[in-house]
Amino acid sequence: MKCSFCGNEIESGTGTIFVRRDGSMLDFCSQKCKRGMLKLKRNPRKLKWTTKYKT
Repeated sequence: MKCSFCGNEIESGTGTIFVRRDGSMLDFCSQKCKRGMLKLKRNPRKLKWTTKYKT
């Protein structure tokens, strides 16, 4: 399973799952990723520490 924000692999038994109202599921490896996507509305392609970063 991969993190919906940073793209890193999530070990089984860890992380959190967020379910949106439309039924789509988002997997997060940490609170840092969850907060960055949902609360701060950041784009993972603009953050250097994510694997989705593009130069």
